[in-house]
Amino acid sequence: MRVTQSMLSNNMLRNLNNSNSKLGKYQEQLSSGSKITRPSDDPVATVKGIGYRTELAKNSQYTRNMTTVNSWLDSSDDALKQVGSGLQRVQELVTQAANDTNTDEEREKIKIEIDQIRQQIRDVANTQVGDSYIFSGTKTLSPLFTSSTANSSKDDKDVPLNGNSQNVTIEVYDGVTLDVNVDGATLFRKIDNLMADVQTALNDDDALNAGTTSGTVIGNLLGDIQDGQEDALQARSVIGAKQNRADMMADRLSIQKISTTKQMSDNEDVDYEETITNLITEESIHRAALSVGGRIIQPTLVDFL
Repeated sequence: MRVTQSMLSNNMLRNLNNSNSKLGKYQEQLSSGSKITRPSDDPVATVKGIGYRTELAKNSQYTRNMTTVNSWLDSSDDALKQVGSGLQRVQELVTQAANDTNTDEEREKIKIEIDQIRQQIRDVANTQVGDSYIFSGTKTLSPLFTSSTANSSKDDKDVPLNGNSQNVTIEVYDGVTLDVNVDGATLFRKIDNLMADVQTALNDDDALNAGTTSGTVIGNLLGDIQDGQEDALQARSVIGAKQNRADMMADRLSIQKISTTKQMSDNEDVDYEETITNLITEESIHRAALSVGGRIIQPTLVDFL
């Protein structure tokens, strides 16, 4: 095959153009820090990158969900702690009232404080996280005790409750959900009925005027109050177990984020040492091509004018 001068010139120009493209590619990689500037650079790596970004987006959402989980559990634990403290104070007051040396006036003062504790426990039962009532089961938009009930000092039992006993679940991983509440409806109904019994005992005029009988009637409630404290403590232990699992899940999400980020970096990020070396090598090749190209192009009459 006869190689003409035009063929040599065209090949030289094509090679110089390719060399310029490689130089531009390495410079763009160094400036952007990414090996992929467009999907055509590496289709396989591009598809993997999309997958990694999807995983990170899901991880970010699950991490935000974990914030909600921790808010519910922490608020529940604090609320139940207040309930336990209230019942402990009720136990002290009932122990004091069970002593028949107390006068009617002294027991009336005790009853007034117990009335306030009952209302405080009802307020705690209506604890909210954001706009959600955490002890109302899945009826998170309704308070467990209505405002009229929560502020009532009547010693009635089995007052209507708005909540239910169903679990509130939050997704924290693919196919993994956590229950973030306790059965507040059952717990607070039992405690509220207990408080009603205490109020009734202190309101019983016949018992109050019956000498030692009044102390016996009131003292008999101490066992029930102890049971109420145990119920509140049991609910706190359930919350504690859920908090431990939430902490483990948070660690899992953190580890997954680090692992996925590393994989995405290995897939896309530039190896600066290697890229700089390639750039220097390509620059040397380009200079050599320019030098050889000057020799390939034959002189013309213009060169001698």
